[in-house]
Amino acid sequence: KTTLNLPATDFPMRATLPRREPDIQRLWNELDLYASLRQARAGAPKYVLHDGPPYANGEIHLGHVVNKVLKDIIVKSRGFSGFDAPYVPGWDCHGLPIEHVVEKRIGKVGVNADARAFRAECRRYAESQVEAQREGFVRLGVLGDWQRPYLTMSYQTEADTVRALARIYAAGHIHKGEKPVHWCLDCTSALAEAEVEYQERRSAAIDVRFPVVDPDDLARRLGLASSPDAPGLVIWTTTPWTLPANQAVAVHPEVTYVLVPLAGRGCVLLAEELLGPALARYGVEDAEPLARCSGAALEGVMLHHPFLERRVPVILGDHVTTEAGTGAVHTAPAHGHDDFAVGQRYALPVDNPVAANGCFHDDLPLFGGQFIFKANDAIVDLLRQRGALLAYATITHSYPHCWRHKSPTIVRTTPQWFIGMEQAGLREKALREIAATRWVPDWGRARIEGMIANRPDWCISRQRTWGVPIPLLVHRETGEPHPESVVLMETVALRMESGGVDAWFDLDAADLLGGQAADYEKVTDILDVWFDSGVTHATVLERRPELGCPADLYLEGSDQHRGWFHSSLLAAVAMRGKAPYKSVLTHGFTVDAQGKKMSKSKGNVIAPEQVIDLLGADILRLWVAATDYRGEMHISDEILTRISDAYRRIRNTARYLLGNLAGFDPVTDMVAYADLLALDRWAVDRARELDTVIRDAYEEFEFHQLYHRVHNFCAVEMGGFYLDVLKDRLYTCAPDSRARRSAQTALHHILQGLVRWLAPVLSFTAEEIWQAIPGRATPTVFLEVWHRFPADDTVPPMVGDQEWKRILEAREAISRLLEALRETGRIGSNLDARVVLYAEEPLLAALAMLGDELRFVLITSDATVLPAGQRPSGAEELMGGLWGVAEPSDAAKCIRCWHLRSDVGSHPEHPEICARCVENVAGSGERRRYA
Repeated sequence: KTTLNLPATDFPMRATLPRREPDIQRLWNELDLYASLRQARAGAPKYVLHDGPPYANGEIHLGHVVNKVLKDIIVKSRGFSGFDAPYVPGWDCHGLPIEHVVEKRIGKVGVNADARAFRAECRRYAESQVEAQREGFVRLGVLGDWQRPYLTMSYQTEADTVRALARIYAAGHIHKGEKPVHWCLDCTSALAEAEVEYQERRSAAIDVRFPVVDPDDLARRLGLASSPDAPGLVIWTTTPWTLPANQAVAVHPEVTYVLVPLAGRGCVLLAEELLGPALARYGVEDAEPLARCSGAALEGVMLHHPFLERRVPVILGDHVTTEAGTGAVHTAPAHGHDDFAVGQRYALPVDNPVAANGCFHDDLPLFGGQFIFKANDAIVDLLRQRGALLAYATITHSYPHCWRHKSPTIVRTTPQWFIGMEQAGLREKALREIAATRWVPDWGRARIEGMIANRPDWCISRQRTWGVPIPLLVHRETGEPHPESVVLMETVALRMESGGVDAWFDLDAADLLGGQAADYEKVTDILDVWFDSGVTHATVLERRPELGCPADLYLEGSDQHRGWFHSSLLAAVAMRGKAPYKSVLTHGFTVDAQGKKMSKSKGNVIAPEQVIDLLGADILRLWVAATDYRGEMHISDEILTRISDAYRRIRNTARYLLGNLAGFDPVTDMVAYADLLALDRWAVDRARELDTVIRDAYEEFEFHQLYHRVHNFCAVEMGGFYLDVLKDRLYTCAPDSRARRSAQTALHHILQGLVRWLAPVLSFTAEEIWQAIPGRATPTVFLEVWHRFPADDTVPPMVGDQEWKRILEAREAISRLLEALRETGRIGSNLDARVVLYAEEPLLAALAMLGDELRFVLITSDATVLPAGQRPSGAEELMGGLWGVAEPSDAAKCIRCWHLRSDVGSHPEHPEICARCVENVAGSGERRRYA
């Protein structure tokens, strides 16, 4: 045993990652790894992945893990490709969720706290959340400039956000107007499109008759000889509370409408296509239309409001559909985007009777002071009393909700500041930039195109406290911003660099305008937080010299097509006419094994820190890489167990390579590629080919593919064949023999490739492997670039690719023959057997080429190959063109190499070992060519 070259390495088989990973993290800290990497890559081409800022609130969850690990994999892989790939993490620090936490602590602004103290507490809370999340991201092994992240609440960034607003204002994209916006009654503020989510809600669905003012006019339009009895146009709505704001009823110009009698209840007009379902709701079995006409013929018909002293016109609108209802749409310009748009065409009043808190204004007749949703029942009762209610039902439908409060929102027209989509061509320019951007997956382009093509103007103002102000001074009479607004905003930005947002809120207008101050008032609204993050291409990428704009990549969850990707695109195009990114990658959301969304109430939440404490961060990182991020990302304890099994196989491969490189110095012991044994050259060629595949997979963001390829390489090509065959040569050949050094040379190249392939994903493990490599060139694997595998096309291989393919297929077939012997107990291992093979060409030539070394490939003590024509009748067909006979060997067993050989004891000084081992121990060493 003392003459064998047994593996030796300090790299342990048991990973114990939760214990080892913090030690590796400390090593990186000692090396100041991020700074060292920037220094090492100085002057190299840049690759900039811009971090979409997570919100500074709450513990990190699996969604954070997916996002940060994907980014880290990309940044690190670009580093191995030779790029200078900085990563500056950031946080979104303003906004409502933080306000709510602080309100619970110190109360509402103006009630229990003044605005300045409130903002200071918001800042302190955000700082604490940033620190907690930063600790979690660092523990995941994410490499970045964690000591200098960007925060949207830093004074410099707040000032630069104002400068970005000034650039957009100067480009002519900003205006103030009364427009419908999504409004959260809990936030008491406007919401961005991205802050609205749709959930199921139960609502009252009512059919309401609007009586016709002039039946004779209607008769003329319908071609009737006499006026119909009590005619009315019927609308269908699920928001009774909006009826006080009604200013018109819209019909589609090309839809056919019919006038039908309702058996003693007068006549009604509705779309012919919806007549059947409507009559069923009204309890009318059948009714013959008295007349029909196109919607266009009804334009201008005047109607009585069902309960207010108001006359409203019939108008035409292409937004009217016949999917449900009556084909006539109650129109309240104050409470609907389509309503507002069609109301503008007809110059309808924009009457908003709803206050910010969701209650009707006190001066509204009948329902003043009531909360709108509670007023629904009272409105329905009044309609019933007035005889205007034709049908009532409760339905479940999709309805907009605030994504923070999960409460139903309303559409409410209020004075707000907007970035216009049309006034300076923003929509057209944005669509052009979408087409010039690479989207991964490619369906992302169509998704964001549809959103940009159809979205209304961007409401950028919010009526809250914690955020970047809109530092405009508007004329008290005209409402117009000061003509020097761009210059004034720069003055404010300079003050904010040292005083933050309070510099604006504490400012006296006279400090900026002097004697003009009496004519102007300060805007007290703050900016939508999506504006804060949407302009980080200016406040971060343009500001920090190690970055640059446009970024090579933005990467976030698929919901960000309507969020950060969207706001960043509009802001950048408005500022510079170009997208802020060259490529955009989106990932899906985490779900459990059954595809269900994770929630604490369901008990299916998996906390990242629990996985890290139990299995290690590298297991989570490997799960991210192994899962196709383009769809839902399933995770469960069972899935993590499978990932752990795959990790162990990869780790054991690395351990085998390290153990068998003991005593190998690549400077003095390396064998030239042309001189490698045939099998070693095959292994190096396989690794080189895989290296190309791995690099391409990193380049194309196909991380689950590279996981499968590396795992298959370790489990099948290495563990299932090459490394298994190699043990005999590594262990038994003379330490310095060409046969052993050739094998070690191959292992060296494979390990150098493997450790780099793993590093972007299994960062802790790769570093642990690197530290165990004797004579490593650099203190950390992350200062390396991809390994350069040797190649020499001028020297043809002794065994070609096709021959190896045939040999491997035959080996697999022969293994089944030997397995049958083991199952019957005739042999204990392959080395107990001898095989005789009978093969047809070209397999015969491939097997015969190996000569006596065929037994090493098959891991048998003896192997012979003969032409197929010589096979005996008892030979078993193993595969097409191959037959074989296997039987236990009756030769003696060499106690050194465990082969059963007839020459065991042939040397009198070594009676228990075979002649080959004698040569390796006492002679010049055996010679091998192939295996």
